[in-house]
Amino acid sequence: MTEQTSPNSNNLTLVIGGTGKTGRRVVKRLAARGVPTRVGSRSSERPFDWEKETTWDGALENVKAAYVTYFPDLAVPAAPEAIRAFSKLAVKKGVKRLVLLSGRGEEEAQRCEGIVQDSGAEWTIVRASWFSQNFSEAFMLEPLLDGELALPAGSVAEPFVDVEDIADVVVAALTEEAHAGQVFEVTGPRLLTFAEAVAEIAKATGRDLRYVEISTEQFSSHMEEHNVPQEVIDLTTYLFDTVLDGRNSQVTDGIQRALGRPPHDFAEYARHTAATGIWNAAR
Repeated sequence: MTEQTSPNSNNLTLVIGGTGKTGRRVVKRLAARGVPTRVGSRSSERPFDWEKETTWDGALENVKAAYVTYFPDLAVPAAPEAIRAFSKLAVKKGVKRLVLLSGRGEEEAQRCEGIVQDSGAEWTIVRASWFSQNFSEAFMLEPLLDGELALPAGSVAEPFVDVEDIADVVVAALTEEAHAGQVFEVTGPRLLTFAEAVAEIAKATGRDLRYVEISTEQFSSHMEEHNVPQEVIDLTTYLFDTVLDGRNSQVTDGIQRALGRPPHDFAEYARHTAATGIWNAAR
């Protein structure tokens, strides 16, 4: 998007991870509202890279508000120090508002929340459960195309949240004063096991799809065979082994509080996504 700012005014909204699942949806919504926006990514005109702190200063120039998503995940040990350094620089550069995407039940993520809350900027925390879109825009898509999703998820139920809802909450937090100082824990409206989620997708697509329970060791070995980087394997197994233990098996009212409407149901997500044909794509 074209950036519209004068040299002496901070009026841009920075969207870190502006090409990712939530970020690109936030950018689209801000554009529809006419909000001058800067996409923060490694390929942007003003690049932003969490691993290259030298890129942060330029990305924060003339920025008044920022949507902060940390790659690969706030659960990794390096996240708190990076969030601390970024928040300090952002406030120094004149950023007035920070909106942080956080994760439910993750100790490191909660540490990062506290850092943003103590930064001196206005803040909003959007604490999310598992994304529904992980089934269509992430590592679970390829197995579904083959007809079988094998995960070490057991029978634990999750309130999968639609990323479209997350984007709506983030945009509200970035553009409306009433959401400052709020923690919005966002979930879908009901609990589903991974097997039940796959069944919803099978119903929406008319395909014969199966969920298979495997051990964490089997899951890790499978990723190693497909040359998945070790840090990705470690993060994914942590999420399944530690976070997916039932601690998040409750629905919340975060979306209702933020938007004044209920969240989208997983079945609605499945029908909408099935209509795009992505789960029927040829391998």
